Amino acid sequence: MAAHFDRRLRKAAVTTTVAAVAVAALSASQAPNVTADANGRQTTADNAPTSDTPSQESATGNSPYYTDLPPLDSPSPAPTIGTPASRGSSEAGIPATVLDAYKKAEAELRQSKPGCKLPWELLAAIGKVESGHARGGRVDADGTTIGKIIGPQLDGNGFALIKDTDNGVHDGNSSYDSAVGPMQFIPSTWAWAARDGNGDGKEDPNNVYDAALAAGHYLCRNNWDLSDQGELKSAILSYNNSQDYLTTVLSWLEHYRKGTHEIPDGTGSLPVGRSDDPGHGSGSSTGGSGASTGPSTPGTASPSPKQSPSKPSQPSRPSQPGKPTSPGTGSPSPTPPAESEPPAETPSPSPTPTDTVHHLENAGGTGLTAIAGDTFAEKISTRAETEDGKAVGKVRIRFTVVGDTDATFTGGEKVAAVTTDASGVAVAPALVAGEKTGGFTVRATVIGRSVEALDYEATVTERVADALTSISDDPLTCAPGGEFADRVEVKATHKGAVADKVAVTATLVKSELDSTENDKGPYFKDADDKAVRTLTGLKTDAEGLLKLPKLYADDTEGTYVLRLTTAGGATTTVTLNVAETEPEPDPSDGASTAPDA
Repeated sequence: MAAHFDRRLRKAAVTTTVAAVAVAALSASQAPNVTADANGRQTTADNAPTSDTPSQESATGNSPYYTDLPPLDSPSPAPTIGTPASRGSSEAGIPATVLDAYKKAEAELRQSKPGCKLPWELLAAIGKVESGHARGGRVDADGTTIGKIIGPQLDGNGFALIKDTDNGVHDGNSSYDSAVGPMQFIPSTWAWAARDGNGDGKEDPNNVYDAALAAGHYLCRNNWDLSDQGELKSAILSYNNSQDYLTTVLSWLEHYRKGTHEIPDGTGSLPVGRSDDPGHGSGSSTGGSGASTGPSTPGTASPSPKQSPSKPSQPSRPSQPGKPTSPGTGSPSPTPPAESEPPAETPSPSPTPTDTVHHLENAGGTGLTAIAGDTFAEKISTRAETEDGKAVGKVRIRFTVVGDTDATFTGGEKVAAVTTDASGVAVAPALVAGEKTGGFTVRATVIGRSVEALDYEATVTERVADALTSISDDPLTCAPGGEFADRVEVKATHKGAVADKVAVTATLVKSELDSTENDKGPYFKDADDKAVRTLTGLKTDAEGLLKLPKLYADDTEGTYVLRLTTAGGATTTVTLNVAETEPEPDPSDGASTAPDA
């Protein structure tokens, strides 16, 4: 019994020591004005993260993450809170609001990007590894974290070197970027991945609904199918490029797939180990891109991190007696200490490629035009140059679709970040025209440096057809005052291919040679059952087919013409006859064929 008690004491001591080391590492690695409390929770009142994409694409800037592994069991349904069985269940459970955010994001992606097949459990796995589900579900009623979650500044000191890209808007640091929020986005990635997940009109990386939906869109870019194991791994590695990160996320993904349960907000457990903890090794410890932060009182500044005590300085040697001064001078000036040396100069850091960019040049992409729904034939490319016109490679260029348009890059995103090659050129992904016609702009900017933007003008034109044919060649006939039994149906093509979603106008004209709208004869009906003889806003379907509404006739007999015209100028006409029909002969009224008597 005594030996058992002694082992328990030693185990408790080891656990306490490990937790203390983790807290110390957590505190030392945080951004300014962020501290870790005794439970390893990071707090900040008003810091906001700023970050940019590193040399390898990553949502988090390859920031540190939590490496806690899942428990062996995941109670389902959840045990009653307060019972012995519930102890430790928060590790397997997910806070209610955070869980709701994950599931709503999955539902939205199921509609907008069904081919991605994003499971909410993947968002939960990443949310667990990045921030411990928003510090155990410490969020307000709208899903915004209580106190911002900010990772260590990415200053190249043990982390990626990512200079500030958002003037400190998100992480409060105008020198370097940090990952921010429950899903730990760096600012440059958030700039294009940002989504409004809770419908409040804002895109806030500190809101679990916004962050979860943004993470879903990020993971579904590149047309990945997450039901494919290989593409699933690629998506996870694109979030944080570490094999240990991949292994940890996959462990939580499988754990949540086996079943989990909802727990009250704020009751989730907080992980203590991070991938940058001492002794863990490179990139495999626990800890989110930003370590978890505990709640802070809104509007108050968090205490500054405690400074580790410095070593006492060595006592300075007494000064040597000074030499006598020359006649006529004042008091003798003491000779500097015999062993004093001028302070060593700190070498200036070498400029990064980004630091040398002076301007951007158009390397391809002028007169960009595409028909609605088509992919632009030419890709936009930008060249980064120094002041004297030399190419600058390894520079991140952000391409942004600007303006009232639904055009996007391949994959459905309006922002793309591309690294320049050895010739200084970055080629944007292919542009895909939406259904909205008109002009818009694609803007190229340098990530991490204030350089004048380079704009490319693009135009989307309406879909067109060059041929329009009637499905039936038979003229349509109707009695005066009646309705036509058959409806007009046509098919549009463009260069021999089906022309879908092409605008068509149908007009009842006076004759083949006179395109003036007729004021008598056949007509359509509007929503108020009033006669109309011109229909606009018609469009062909996915097969290029268009079936017109039912036609009616007034009391005027005659032969009439219906003209149909498409965008692009294709036309066809259909003949309509309005006439009394000849009654069918009654066999009983026929002459008798019986022979005369």
